[in-house]
Amino acid sequence: MGRNWIRRQASCGFVMVLATVIFSCFLIGVTGQDGQAMSAEEKSKIRDQILEMFDHAYNSYMKYAYPADELMPLSCKGRVRGLEPNRGDIDDSLGKFSLTLIDSLDTLVLLNKLDEFEEGVKKTISDVRFDNDIVVSVFETNIRVLGGLLGAHVMADVLKQRGEKMQWYRDELLHMAKELGYRLLPAFNTTSGLPYPRVNLRYGVVGPLSRTGTESDTCTACAGTMILEFAALSRLSGDTIFEDHARKALDVLWEKRQRGSDLVGTVINIHNGDWVRRDSGVGAGIDSYYEYLMKAYILLGDKVYLERFNTHYSAIMKYISQPPLLLNVHMHNPTVHVRSWMDSLLAFFPGLQVLRGDLKPAIETHEMLYQVTKQHKFLPEAFTSEFRVHWGQHPLRPEFAESTYFLYKATGDPYYLKVGQSIVEKLNTHTRVPCGFAAVQDVRTGSHEDRMDSFFLAEMFKYLYLLFSEKSQLPIDIDDYIFTTEAHLLPVSLSKAQPPCHSNNTESQASREDDLFLYSCPSAQTLFPNNPTFAKTIRDGYKYLTGVGRSQQTAPISGIELPLHDTGLEPLEFLKSIGISLAPLTELGSSIRASATQDSQKGVYKLKLVAEVSQAPEQEEVTPLIVQLISPPFLGRTVLTAGPAKFGMDLTKQEHGVKGSIAKSDPYTACGPIQNAVELQGHIALALRGDCMFAVKARHLQEAGAVGVIFIDHREGTSSVETPLFQMVGDGDSTDDITVPLVFLFSKEGATLTAALHEHHNVDVLLLPKEKQLEKPEKLNIKFRLTKEGEFGEGEVESTTIKFVLEQSEVTTETDAEGKDAAAASSTGTCTPPQKDPELNP
Repeated sequence: MGRNWIRRQASCGFVMVLATVIFSCFLIGVTGQDGQAMSAEEKSKIRDQILEMFDHAYNSYMKYAYPADELMPLSCKGRVRGLEPNRGDIDDSLGKFSLTLIDSLDTLVLLNKLDEFEEGVKKTISDVRFDNDIVVSVFETNIRVLGGLLGAHVMADVLKQRGEKMQWYRDELLHMAKELGYRLLPAFNTTSGLPYPRVNLRYGVVGPLSRTGTESDTCTACAGTMILEFAALSRLSGDTIFEDHARKALDVLWEKRQRGSDLVGTVINIHNGDWVRRDSGVGAGIDSYYEYLMKAYILLGDKVYLERFNTHYSAIMKYISQPPLLLNVHMHNPTVHVRSWMDSLLAFFPGLQVLRGDLKPAIETHEMLYQVTKQHKFLPEAFTSEFRVHWGQHPLRPEFAESTYFLYKATGDPYYLKVGQSIVEKLNTHTRVPCGFAAVQDVRTGSHEDRMDSFFLAEMFKYLYLLFSEKSQLPIDIDDYIFTTEAHLLPVSLSKAQPPCHSNNTESQASREDDLFLYSCPSAQTLFPNNPTFAKTIRDGYKYLTGVGRSQQTAPISGIELPLHDTGLEPLEFLKSIGISLAPLTELGSSIRASATQDSQKGVYKLKLVAEVSQAPEQEEVTPLIVQLISPPFLGRTVLTAGPAKFGMDLTKQEHGVKGSIAKSDPYTACGPIQNAVELQGHIALALRGDCMFAVKARHLQEAGAVGVIFIDHREGTSSVETPLFQMVGDGDSTDDITVPLVFLFSKEGATLTAALHEHHNVDVLLLPKEKQLEKPEKLNIKFRLTKEGEFGEGEVESTTIKFVLEQSEVTTETDAEGKDAAAASSTGTCTPPQKDPELNP
């Protein structure tokens, strides 16, 4: 997304001020390359469909959920934190502040729903309060709520200045944003300047009532995705404290980068700045850190952010980018890949590459992602480098639509309109439900999850609507704004509101000055002169990447020439030793023999290599495990299907499984120091999925003395019946130190286990492969007799009475001759032998 830049000298160096439109440098005349260009009528029809879909989602939220934070589209009710089952870190987005309404406000303006916008602003002002005793994610609250308030304030101010709407508005949303900013500031009270990941909106961090502040780690994106919102708040309110803190956090991350590779890790210690997870990529945990360096330069005009971004970008393209793939590497040894799968959040990266002007890899990666959506309908939350499903969820993420929009604006290629159309159709066909749109629990089964995150309204509908709209059809000049990572709109004119500069200079990267797009405005004509089909040319190489759409044709047999002399057959033996078999020409048909006759010469033989290729299975085979409840009253009759881990004890090699009593860990997510280590000692720990990696939880619980761990899914409604099992993976580092058995239960099976623990307090379980489960007892035979006179032992009381209530049809009763009368009595009701003490007779 190119811009024309005007450079001006300021007291603290060059400041780039945005002067004109976002896309003006890119757009060139491009006709349809993958079919006919889309007509204005077709685009209008799709645009109307998008508006109807937004109305369905927004109105469902307002009807069934407001003032709750989010809509539960399957239950047709609001999600209120504390009233619904805990989902782990996902719930940290919820702060009892009508999240979805605030996140949607500037979308209402962009979609020309100005009456709804004005009504929504009034509701926000009158109903929303931030003085809540609740712990929230600093990152999510910043990008969704603070960003939403700022974007809505900017829109309200624009409309007011036009004299059309909002004449009553007196900056109330800006005042609310400032209040929220101050409630987030305690998170930055660390020795390093990196923020805590969570804060209590009322009590801050660390205090006795805050219930937070014990965390020591945060993700790179969590610390590095504050500058746009905090700087905008500072420049709109005149209070520099917010920008100062966000800038300081970015300075720390920059200083802590690996100097040899210029990469950063995924998780960092907020107190000493040491890297906790050293895997480096462009997806979850890091993604928006890179995005905000580039966009901070665009929004604020500070050259230092661009220089840092360019430094990181060169490293990304050198080590992480393997077009069309983007694979995580180790930051200290970037030639080593730490995993063979990618997460869906990296789908934003082609859009960022468009901002950078690097169109070729953007087109390549986007095409790869599109092929994955063709295969699975949506982007799975994670997928392998062979494009198989790794994690099957799809929570209606907008990143792929975002990159589609940016690529269309950069190239003008109607191919991307067709991609956008497919997104619209799949959402309507596969996620629409009567009360909104439901996330996909597993793309392989199409099952739904009872959630509709606020970003669906904040981002998805913005990008889709903009994709099919002309500038003249929008209520604002979109080129005057930059999108935050939550797609909130901030005006680029903020670069003129320059606060006092601080010392955060970045060393010059002289060796990279030959890069064409370090500072210049890229254009497609410069990149691909006189070639309007450049995008199609790039895409064609990845058209059948996943195998979808490829015609089933037998590949031609390729010939190879080997110098096989009469007396030297060593090459044949060598090829055979590495698994290649060669067939003589006489066995391959007349046409091949004829060709060989023409080309052969003495001492040289033309041989044909024939290979059989079979399609790999869609997913790796997972050995099902079980959690079998063996203590009374279950006695092996309750069996829960569980998934395995790729690390820890291999239960398939344990003849009798692992037995133990279960106990809940505290904290339940097991992401921090275990508070109830004494209680867990020698027990099998229960821990909730979310907040951190499985390996991190396992280490904490193993160190606390647990002999095994049962992880329970934090996503409500999941079950092994509806969702395929998967294997838990490590954190990218060695997991050889984890030796306890680890199993995973979906939420429904987990609820059965936790309910048993709540009711009976002492529950023993057996962890073992499903094929080795203990036989379930069908009946229990109880023998009893009446005690004879004089048979009481010392200290026994003769007056003891025990009542047996036994159903005749369900119980087998065996008695001695002396107990016949009692047995008869028990078969008809209650047996109460006076002055006698029945005993169980083994």
